[in-house]
Parts: sequence; C-alpha cells; structure tokens
Amino acid sequence: MKAIQVTAYGSPQNMTLAVVDDPVPGDTEVLIDVAAASVNPIDWKIVSGAMQRFIPLPLPFTPGVDAAGTVIAVGRNVETLKPGDEVMGFIGIVGAFATRAVVDATRLVRKPASLRFAEAAAVPAASLTAWQALHEHGGLQAGQSVLIHGAAGGVGSAAVQLAKLAGAHVIGTGSAPNREYVKDLGADAFIDYRTEDFTHRVAALDLVVDLIGGETQEKSWSVLRPGGTLVSTVASPDAARAKSAQAIGRRFAARSDGAQLEKLAMLHASGGLRTHIDAVFALSDVGLALDHSKRGHVRGKIVVDVAQ
Repeated sequence: MKAIQVTAYGSPQNMTLAVVDDPVPGDTEVLIDVAAASVNPIDWKIVSGAMQRFIPLPLPFTPGVDAAGTVIAVGRNVETLKPGDEVMGFIGIVGAFATRAVVDATRLVRKPASLRFAEAAAVPAASLTAWQALHEHGGLQAGQSVLIHGAAGGVGSAAVQLAKLAGAHVIGTGSAPNREYVKDLGADAFIDYRTEDFTHRVAALDLVVDLIGGETQEKSWSVLRPGGTLVSTVASPDAARAKSAQAIGRRFAARSDGAQLEKLAMLHASGGLRTHIDAVFALSDVGLALDHSKRGHVRGKIVVDVAQ
C-alpha cells in the first residue's frame, strides 16, 4: 500500500508518499481500501509539531482523521461490518492519508448510497464537531440565538445548517465573498468581519461558537446574555472573563461517535445537510492540500482523492 509519511515535524512539504506494509486489523478493527479522505486543521497542526505536547506520536506516522472507503477485511470480533461494505468515519487522530487503513469498527458507519466517496469523506469530523459544539456543549434549543464565527469553513458550514435545523436564529461571521454562501446554508444574518464589528450588530445571544480564537473570542463575551455560553474548539475560554460576563465558557475536542455520525450521514443523504467541496487533491499532493487549509478562507472542505 501507499501512505503519506511524516518522518520529521515541520512543513507539510517535508512529507513523503511511501510504499509500506499493509496494516493488519485487530480483533475489533476493520481494514478498508480508502477511496477518499478529507483535510482538517488538526492535520497540519499535528504535522507541524504544534500538537506534540498533547498528541505525542511516534515517527513516522500517517496523518489524516477522515476517511471513506470499502471494507476488505474484518477482525474476528467484528459483527457490524463485512467485506464489501462502503463506510465512512472519523477514524482516529492519524491514518487516513493512505490507500489502506485499519480502523476500530465502532468509528465507522455505512456510507449512504447517495453519497460519493469524496462527499462521505468530507462529513465525519466537521459534522461531529459542529453537532457536539451546538448540542452537547452549547445546549442549543429551538428559538435561541447563536453566533458562529468562521461560518464558511468545514465546521462552520455544518454548524450553520445544524443550528437552523434545531430551530435557532443563526448569525454567521466570515469574509464578504462568503456572504451568499453562508446565507444559502440557512444563516439569518451574516457579518463581514473585515468591515463590520460584530459587537455592534448582535447582543444578548444564547450561544457563541468560536472557531477562530484570539481577539474574536475575547470580544465575544460582550455579546452573550447572562447565562449564555461560549463554546470553542480552538482556545480555552478565560474563566475570569466568563465570570465577569456571567456566562459559561467551554472548550472541547470532538470525539468519534458512530451513532451520531450515522444520523448525520442520513441527514446528508436526505439533503438536510450538505457539504461544499472547496478543492480536491491527489494523495501525492497532500502537502499542497494541508498548505491550502493552513492559509485559511476555505469554503467547506478540502478532499484528498486517494485513487487519483
């Protein structure tokens, strides 16, 4: 099999495409032929070495957390999947940028027939992150108001749609070229962060989903109602600021959840959710894909076509 290999932390351009031995599934694992993977910011953060303290990995390793493909072998204790099943999943913290991958069976769900592999690979991590931010950590209820920073990205795009499906009033921030895109996803209002100060546009919100961090997060306390919640995937909210704002601050890392992903996959299959694919790269060009993600302003998701 072929796999992207990180032999030293640093630039994505230092990664290599190598021929390696096929992995062997353990008792609760399956081996899949990977058809497509997708890029998430965590990928280039891990490759750069920025996450070493939190996610120590032995070198070399193969990055990539999202994959879709076909099961070709199963461990002896796997009863939920069989060879030939087309699957998708948030497979772990590494392993997706390869022609084959071993994955714990609980991390995978069957791919809806209506989704192409490229679409299926773009769903898991972003959609799970958005769902968990809104519902598990944000406690979003119908009729509430939510501000989503970075609304045009992979997680932001999913969050806008899921919040709207939940019956919330949704405001998204982004750059001007993404205004119509975010509105088309279901946002009730859009704020161009380059020309508008969101603190002048909104107030007394129930929830802020922070996918940006820094000054954006700091300013977000002022637009929450007392008892409101700020949820971040990128930076821990300051406890003192939360207390001063009489609000709740939470940071979390998304987890793989097969039951949640199955529901999200069906929403995509039915058209209730959709994922925009910003760009497609070959497996040999994963370095370019990660650089594209790192530069920011990605609309939706970046996909790696492993068969290309």
